[in-house]
Amino acid sequence: MGNILRLLGRRLIALPFMILGITLLVFIVLQFAPGDQATAALGENSTPEAREAYRESHGLNDPLVVQYLSFLGRLLTLNFGTTTPPESPISAMIAGAFPVTLQLTFWGVLIAAVVSLVLGIVAALWRHRWPDQVIRVVSIAAVATPSFWLGILLIQWFAVGWRILPSGGYTSFFDDPGKYAASMIMPAVALAIPVCASLIRVVRTSMVEELDKDYVRTAIGNGVPRGEVLRTNVLRNALVTPITVLGLRIGYLLGGAVVIEMIFSMPGMGQLILNGITNKDVNLVQGVVITIAVTFVLVNIVVDLLYLLINPRIRTV
Repeated sequence: MGNILRLLGRRLIALPFMILGITLLVFIVLQFAPGDQATAALGENSTPEAREAYRESHGLNDPLVVQYLSFLGRLLTLNFGTTTPPESPISAMIAGAFPVTLQLTFWGVLIAAVVSLVLGIVAALWRHRWPDQVIRVVSIAAVATPSFWLGILLIQWFAVGWRILPSGGYTSFFDDPGKYAASMIMPAVALAIPVCASLIRVVRTSMVEELDKDYVRTAIGNGVPRGEVLRTNVLRNALVTPITVLGLRIGYLLGGAVVIEMIFSMPGMGQLILNGITNKDVNLVQGVVITIAVTFVLVNIVVDLLYLLINPRIRTV
């Protein structure tokens, strides 16, 4: 418990500096984005006087340092500003859309973790035999499959062809659990398959390396059941690297969820960021990107804590 608390303390101390760096990077990049916020808000037919008044009232004529400090001040109260007319609070929009993206990412992570763990262990235990060869071929094919293309194929097969699943949309679990599962299964599978394929190879490699160590042969030679050795020692030690890779892949899953949401017409962060880019709404894009980036940082803190829960002997920095 002491190691976990020390690690958590170090990560929490570093967290504000990481968030500050994220906000600074997002702010600077979007300052060089093409287009003019005043023109995007008021329209191409607006007068130069109206556009200048809009810039003045929204602080767009202030120095960049002043704009950034004002931006940070709003973030402290979770205020991302408002969208271009018709003005709507961006925080409220994110609060409605972010849970959809989180749910899709969660199911994608769960599918990827379970499938890769099972198939990776099977491939390692049956290495160089037909199960290993089949899993290897399937994983190579899956890792080369873009998630958006796979999503389109799933719609053609299960929605257009067999008509057993909806082609898109989202239904809340509390409204109808059955429709919720039906609306989530294809997007989650499309999101998980490419990540799952790469994780299978990582799990297999970690398991093979651990199985070849001397302590495994010694324990089995001394009469310890093979299943017990695999469960209590090999699997625990071999999971460290896959968890590291999965933690890094969660960022990919969050970004991929934005694309998948557009294919399946889900009201998540993908719809918001598309609206922000289409309408040249800098505030909306900033809010979405910062929310996703901060979530990725927090998830990696959780992954670091999982290291110690799985194997307390691991030393972290």
